[in-house]
Amino acid sequence: MALPEHILLTYSYLLLFGWVLVEQFGIPLPATPVLLAAGGLSADHQISFGAAFLASFLACMTADTSWFLIGRRYGHHVLRILCKLSMEPTICVRRTQDSFGRRRSAMLLFAKFVPGLATLAAPVAGESGMGLGRFLFFDGIGATLWLLALLTGGRLFGDAIKRNPSVLDWVGRFSGALLLLGVVGFFVWRLYRRRAVLKKLVSLRLEPEELKAQLDAGEQVYIVDLRHPLELLADPFTLPKAQHFSPDALAARHGEIPRDRDVVLFCTCPSEATAAKTAMTLHKLGIERVRPLRGGYDEWKRLGFPLDEIPPVNPMVQMAIKTGT
Repeated sequence: MALPEHILLTYSYLLLFGWVLVEQFGIPLPATPVLLAAGGLSADHQISFGAAFLASFLACMTADTSWFLIGRRYGHHVLRILCKLSMEPTICVRRTQDSFGRRRSAMLLFAKFVPGLATLAAPVAGESGMGLGRFLFFDGIGATLWLLALLTGGRLFGDAIKRNPSVLDWVGRFSGALLLLGVVGFFVWRLYRRRAVLKKLVSLRLEPEELKAQLDAGEQVYIVDLRHPLELLADPFTLPKAQHFSPDALAARHGEIPRDRDVVLFCTCPSEATAAKTAMTLHKLGIERVRPLRGGYDEWKRLGFPLDEIPPVNPMVQMAIKTGT
């Protein structure tokens, strides 16, 4: 008997619940192969399709509700921790905040289909002030769509095996190895992407002490604050004379960026992911003197360097955040 099927038949719904729960809590252990295998086994009625769905659904909602409540209580602090733990540094809090800001509840319907958003969507929803009932409704629909897609895909494959039993011999011989190769390949690819981004980042970033020395010497430096408006609500300060832009807006208005001075970008993502990615984009647009600030806003603040108070965020943004609309 193939390895995935043997494990599933032995531990059944407990394994499904635990595996999906671990993935949804942010551990990079893909649940897709297990859900597909569960769907395939349901074709022979070795396990129940409905029970497999229920166990997986409860795991999703347990993890998502926990992250929602944590995000509501601890806000952007826990989001930065999640971003730091991510194996894909380009998938950061900023991407999830932007998606949530544009689509609100609709984002929860497809978040589980997008790598990185699955874990970050729930705490971002909690941080934004979304109501728990509204969150559970839309998140439940999103979890249902994701689980049904995978379980049904496995079920259709299981039906194909029933019609052509020779396929089962091939699957039984190689499915364990394919599962292992798939998991290993997943980790190798993510690690490769992370290493490539970090390598570029190291060559570009600017030390906070160096920026402080430039400012003290009266040098003209163009400083850009890339933080999301949600983060400004909790900490309404910024670096001296910093301009606030979203990454997309900064790229769109690159013609306004001075070319005769250093352009310093900062955010709050660990490893300066948003700043580094934006710096690379501006380099491609012909802006050479652009660098992300090492440690971003948090490191500058930790060192006790001067900060400027910023005006309150647009009242309409505050109202939308409070009402959860």
